[in-house]
Amino acid sequence: MAFVEKSGIRIDQELCEFIETEAIQGSGLDSDRFWSGFAELIAEFEPRRRMLLEIRQRMQDLLDRWHKDRRGRIHDANEYRSYLTEIGYLIPAGNDFAIETENIDDEIARIAGPQLVVPITNARFALNAANARWNSLYDALYGTDALGSDPETAGYDHERGRKVIAWTKEFLDEIVPLEQGSHASVAKYFVAE
Repeated sequence: MAFVEKSGIRIDQELCEFIETEAIQGSGLDSDRFWSGFAELIAEFEPRRRMLLEIRQRMQDLLDRWHKDRRGRIHDANEYRSYLTEIGYLIPAGNDFAIETENIDDEIARIAGPQLVVPITNARFALNAANARWNSLYDALYGTDALGSDPETAGYDHERGRKVIAWTKEFLDEIVPLEQGSHASVAKYFVAE
């Protein structure tokens, strides 16, 4: 991996080229201004990022120890909740609050997005979240040039849709293979409780 230095920070060369030749094109930013601003952000937030990573590691170590010490025992949800509160993993809910925003992109402000975090104890929520992820992938593949070309028509193109589904099922076979068979032959997924 090759690195280049920009405004005192080391950047992967491929990322640097992408930023400079594609990402900031048309934004009104030149390369020097982008990298100097990025370096300022890193300088400002790096100490906090480092502190948060240390907290995360401490929490992970405490959680790992808890589970290793109780291996083979029946799970006690109340004891576990007390422990999570004791170590600061769970904190009391704060007071209600309201946030006012301005100049928000309509895509974020007016279009409901898929849930990112759901309780695994509710099968319907978990299935909806998983479906939302794949629908988002379908949308990204269908509506962009990720498959090699942009959509050719304003309406739905069934052939492009078939290509999107085939690509996604092949991708699933690669990253989460089934014990038997292929995702291409699956007609339905469901959460077994």
